[in-house]
Amino acid sequence: MQRIRLKWHKCRSHRQIALAIAVGVGTPSDVVARAERAGITCWQDVEALSEDELEARLYPLAVGSAARPQPPSPATIHLELRRKGVTLRLLHEEYILGNANGYGYTKFVELYNVWAERLRVVMRQVHKAGDKCFVDYSGKKPTIVDRETGERIEVELFVAVMGASNYTYVEATATQRSADWIASHVRLIEFLGGAPRAFVPDQLKSGVVIANRYEPGIQRTYEEWSQHYTTTILPARPLKPRDKAKVEGGVLIAQRWVLARLRNITCFSLDELNEHIAALVVDLNNRVMKRYGKSRRQLFDEIDRPELTVLPSDRFIHGDWSKAHVKLDYHVNVDHHDYSVPYQRATDEVEIRLSAATVEVYYKTKRCASHVRSFVYGGTTTDPAHMPASHRKYAEESDAGFEDWATELGPHTLALVRAILIERRHPEHGLRSCRGLKTLTRHYPGERIEAACERALAAGSRSYTNVESILKHKLDQLPLMDPVQADEATPAVDHENIRGAGYYH
Repeated sequence: MQRIRLKWHKCRSHRQIALAIAVGVGTPSDVVARAERAGITCWQDVEALSEDELEARLYPLAVGSAARPQPPSPATIHLELRRKGVTLRLLHEEYILGNANGYGYTKFVELYNVWAERLRVVMRQVHKAGDKCFVDYSGKKPTIVDRETGERIEVELFVAVMGASNYTYVEATATQRSADWIASHVRLIEFLGGAPRAFVPDQLKSGVVIANRYEPGIQRTYEEWSQHYTTTILPARPLKPRDKAKVEGGVLIAQRWVLARLRNITCFSLDELNEHIAALVVDLNNRVMKRYGKSRRQLFDEIDRPELTVLPSDRFIHGDWSKAHVKLDYHVNVDHHDYSVPYQRATDEVEIRLSAATVEVYYKTKRCASHVRSFVYGGTTTDPAHMPASHRKYAEESDAGFEDWATELGPHTLALVRAILIERRHPEHGLRSCRGLKTLTRHYPGERIEAACERALAAGSRSYTNVESILKHKLDQLPLMDPVQADEATPAVDHENIRGAGYYH
C-alpha cells in the first residue's frame, strides 16, 4: 500500500521510494508491475480496496500452497524488544526458523511499525530490561490529620516506575527534603529486590544541585547513595517531561488509583497512610494491562527482575554533607558541638558528613576523622590521637597519673605530691606544681628527688620551688636530723636582752 501510494498518489520515482522506505530499487518496480497485472492502474483503484484485499490481489497464492503464517502479535514483539540485546532482525530470524513460508523481514517490520504508530507518544520509548527506574513526586498531595488539633497536613507522594515493565512503587513522605528523598529510594530498592542500572529523576534540589541540560550536578548524598547500590543517576533534562514520560504516566495512575480511592479515608499518621497505599499498590501491580495481556508484576518478574543488580548486605545510612574550616585548636564545629581532627589539618577546609549516629570529616576526599555523634550543646569531643605529642602529654595529666609517678620514686615523693594536690586552692595549681616536680627527673636521679622531698616535708615546705632549691644547693645529700636532736644541737643564746623563763616568775 505504501509503495503504491508513493508511486501513484505522490508521483515519486522508484529511486525516491526506495530511499524513503529503505528497500531495494527493484522492489517498487515489482510492486507496480504486480498491481498492473492485477488490473489496478490508478490510486482510486487502490483506495477502493482494503489492505487484506490488496495483499491478496498483489500476492496471489500459488495453487496448492498454504497460507502464510502470521508473525507474533505486535504487542509480543514490543515486549520482547525490551529484553537486553533483542532486535527486530533477531525476532524475524526466529520467526522464519519455525515458519519457512513466513513473511519477509520488510513485511515483518512493517506490520510491527503500523501497530507501534498507534501507540501514544509516551509509549514509544523502548526500555530495556532492568535498565531504568523513573522517580518523581506527585503534584497532587495526600493529607493526614493531626489527632489533637484536627488540622489537615499535606504530605508528599513519591512515585517510581520501572521502564520496561511499568512496575510501580508509591509511598507518602513528610517532605521532599534530602533525608526523605534518600529514605524513599532505600525503601524502593528493597521493594524491587535489586537495583536497576540507572535512576531518572526530575531536576529537583533534593537530587540535583546544579540543573543543567548536559552535565547536571548530582546532590552529594544522592550520588553517594547510587554508588552504594552500584547504580547511577541520569536526571531528565530541564523542561523535558518526555525524558521521564514513564513516571509522568505513573504519577497520573497513582493519583487516580491511589489518591482517588483514599479521598474518603482519614489517616492520622504517615505509617497509617502508607499501609493503605501499600495495599492499593499491590492491586495496581496485579491488574492485567489490556495492551499487553499481563500485569505489571508478571512483566517485572519476567523482564526486569532477572536483570537487577544484587543489593549489598548493609543498608545505606543517610548523611548530610557540609564544608567547614578547622580552627587553630584542630576542632570543627558541627551542629553546635566541637569535634577534633588531626592537628596537621588546622586552618584547612574540610568536608563533613553528618549522620544520625556518626560525624565523619574528609580532607581532599579522604576520611581523616570519625566520631560518635554527640548532642551535647556547646560540648567538645577530642580524640587524643589527633593531638600533638606535647598536647597529649599535657591532657593526659591527672591526680592519679602524678601519684603513680611519685609511687615509683618513693614514699616521700608520693606524700609531697598528695599534700600539694590537697592544699592548693585550685586543682590546676596543684597539677602545675606536680608537673614541675616531674620535670626535675630530667636533671636529677630519682634517689636525690626522693631525699629532697623528705627534707622538704620535714621542713614543712610543700612546693616545687623548695624541692628545686634543696637539689640545687645539694642539701639533700646532708644527713637529716630528727626534731629532738635538732633542738638539743642548737646552742643556748646568752644576751642581756634575752629574758629567761624565770624572769616572769
